Amino acid sequence: MANPAEKNLSELIREKAFNTGFDLCGIAAARVLTEREQIIKDWCMAGMNGNMNYLCRNTEKRINPDFLVPGAKSVIVTGLNYFTENKQEGENIPVLSRYAYGKNYHDVVTEKLEILLNYIKVILPGSSGRPFVDSAPILEKAWAMEAGLGWQGRHSILINNTLGSFFFLGVIVLDTELPLDQPFTEDLCGACRLCIDSCPTHAINENRTINASKCISYQTIENKEPAPDDMGPMMEGRVFGCDKCQEVCPWNKKAKQHTMPQFEMKEEVRLMTADDWKNLTPEQFNILFKGTAIERRTYERFMRNVTFVTKQEQ
Repeated sequence: MANPAEKNLSELIREKAFNTGFDLCGIAAARVLTEREQIIKDWCMAGMNGNMNYLCRNTEKRINPDFLVPGAKSVIVTGLNYFTENKQEGENIPVLSRYAYGKNYHDVVTEKLEILLNYIKVILPGSSGRPFVDSAPILEKAWAMEAGLGWQGRHSILINNTLGSFFFLGVIVLDTELPLDQPFTEDLCGACRLCIDSCPTHAINENRTINASKCISYQTIENKEPAPDDMGPMMEGRVFGCDKCQEVCPWNKKAKQHTMPQFEMKEEVRLMTADDWKNLTPEQFNILFKGTAIERRTYERFMRNVTFVTKQEQ
């Protein structure tokens, strides 16, 4: 049983998280996520990882945070809203996913997590931990459910019943016990199948996993090879990521504008025409997308995407 002083620690951590800019924060007990192991193995055995072989390695690390932080006791999970309606203008233009509009979220969220972790070390002398933002084999969505932030929708993305699903997850694994939040155990998707039925490439499985090889996000971001020709008409102009399953989700009808200037799209990008995209030079690419998630795709692969989808419009 946690004493009042310990309870104050969790309250202080959440308060600091919100003051740092996070929209959500919950705390879970570190444990081995045994129930997730077979799901991962079955998904890999079915070849649904595409060529992302790293997702099928280190399964034991993915389910056991002790491999990442020896003596792990608590998992702090944060959410940072990135939703905006300030989208690209113009017709028949290559489409970007909202998450890639502004500065690379890895950098933004990691900086905030480090501020939070440093604060924890002040109020918990001798404690140790590590922040993670897609940077290690850790099951962020599973831990977010454990920390009470929401549930995993049919599209596999975490949904919060007040924020929706357009938010980034950040995790701190800590070697100190903290008072915990209640895990989120409800499934508020009900009978809704809009995400499954609306996916242009039918990439969403019935068990809340994604067939990466069919997924537009995978094809336009992770895949080093060109997308299959028959996928072209289904991509609806998308050249970096895909928001379709989130856009049709009823839980995003009341999504609120984020408050992060770092996540805003540059005006030059927002107003680019179809010809601007087709004629984008390496120099322009570096100026417009330096420090964004798009930068990691490289100019050559990004323009391959642009050429691929604009070919479909002809």
